[in-house]
Amino acid sequence: MLEKLLEWDRDVFVYLNGLGVDRYDGFWSAITDIKTWTPLFIFFFILMFLKYDKKEAFLKTITVLLLVLFITTVTDLTKETVARLRPNNDEAINTIIRILRKPSDYSFFSGHASSSFSITTLVFLFLRKFYNWTILFYIWPILFCFSRIFVGVHFPIDILVGALVGTFSAWLFYRVHNILLNAAQRKAVSNG
Repeated sequence: MLEKLLEWDRDVFVYLNGLGVDRYDGFWSAITDIKTWTPLFIFFFILMFLKYDKKEAFLKTITVLLLVLFITTVTDLTKETVARLRPNNDEAINTIIRILRKPSDYSFFSGHASSSFSITTLVFLFLRKFYNWTILFYIWPILFCFSRIFVGVHFPIDILVGALVGTFSAWLFYRVHNILLNAAQRKAVSNG
């Protein structure tokens, strides 16, 4: 069963990677670079500071940063434990795919997917009551994840699992943040 799933994963990857077109390589290379998204991160934090008082916006920013630390650690530990080769390092397919990047670490699960979906989901949960268009934030992780296939460094299952882990982690951090914030507010009211 697992071997069939991995075979399907490889076949889907080879097909999707093969859809890449040389003239769009620069686009996908830019999309896959985290520095490209820096203005979006700044925008996220500006929106939080516009809609929340400074103290609460600061707490939400700290929560996002703690989430990034958590998801990076979980992703790295999982990659080292599972030790799945990236497509660009897999000798069974690396001669038939398009490779634009050549990382040497492991593939499962995608750190780009887990981090982008976790950050986006947490910011979405913090801001959705103020802006009905925050669902558009998800354009970033979707493009970010597709770029990983087009540059030749992640299988679809790596991306899917990374997205699910990131989304769940964000939801968990959101819940804990709200529980701690509500407890602090109740304590302040009872002391005041």
